[in-house]
Amino acid sequence: MNAQDELSKRASWEYPAVESVKSMLHEILSELGANEAQIQSATANWTTETLPTEMLDLFVNGIASVNGDVANLVKLCQSAPDSVITSIPVILTNTDTPEVMRHNLRLYYARWLGQYRFYDESLEVIESLSTAQVVDPATLLFFQAAGYQQVLKKDECLAAVKQLLEQQEVIPQRYSRVAQLIQADLAPLKTDSLDEVARLMDDITRRLEFGRAGKRVRKEEDDVIAKLDKMIEELEKQQQQQSSSSGQGSLNPSSPAQDSMPLGGSGPGNVDQRGIGNGSGWGDLPPKERQKALQQISKELPAHFRDVIEEYFRKLARDGNDD
Repeated sequence: MNAQDELSKRASWEYPAVESVKSMLHEILSELGANEAQIQSATANWTTETLPTEMLDLFVNGIASVNGDVANLVKLCQSAPDSVITSIPVILTNTDTPEVMRHNLRLYYARWLGQYRFYDESLEVIESLSTAQVVDPATLLFFQAAGYQQVLKKDECLAAVKQLLEQQEVIPQRYSRVAQLIQADLAPLKTDSLDEVARLMDDITRRLEFGRAGKRVRKEEDDVIAKLDKMIEELEKQQQQQSSSSGQGSLNPSSPAQDSMPLGGSGPGNVDQRGIGNGSGWGDLPPKERQKALQQISKELPAHFRDVIEEYFRKLARDGNDD
């Protein structure tokens, strides 16, 4: 047994045999009422040289040659989608559609959505599919991983990437390379990190480019503010602790104040009342301290993270003006 056979043996999935998929297509065409001449025409492009990566298109196009609804789906996927996807084609959810046909049409449609960055809609269509249900399992795993990466479902994304790379030697090279990049990019991501905040803001930007400003976008915006608030609160605590330590260190240990005597000073003991503000108190920091904190937060991070934080300040200012 060679190395590739050993790898395939350990993998949780594999490409179905070309003849098996061709036979499956023949059965579906018969079920749809195609005559023998139509079936022969629909399967004419299937040869012993057919590649696993070609099977999804051949499968769907074969069905489209005898079914108007599928032909319309293929035509739809040959052009750019509208900026708003209001619904998915009925044929993808119609339980009267043969199951194997429905599953592969969903993959075909979701691939198109993913190529145009409609990651949420793409995942909605294929998230529940498994590799055993489609004729191109690599494409399924690739677009599941790509979608999960963009919507920051880290665990699901890394699981899909890991499964895809089980067949690294036989999947398209572009899938392998991108999957490895996704893995390297997402594995170090930590919850509530500035990196995560930047990605959330990128996702918000993508959604707004599609004209979306609904609950999902507003929730992500609130998440960004909450995560930055948390970071700033932690930073303020660190600064207060450092200031406290510095103040204690400045006392003269050789001349301690007597326990029973008050320290000098003849003032009346009145102090100015100062508001402590709401929330984290970030807005009460002097400009210099605020800038210092900004620099500390973004230290050693890519430059575009500064834009994330500055956008946070602008939102605080807008919210403050609305009060």
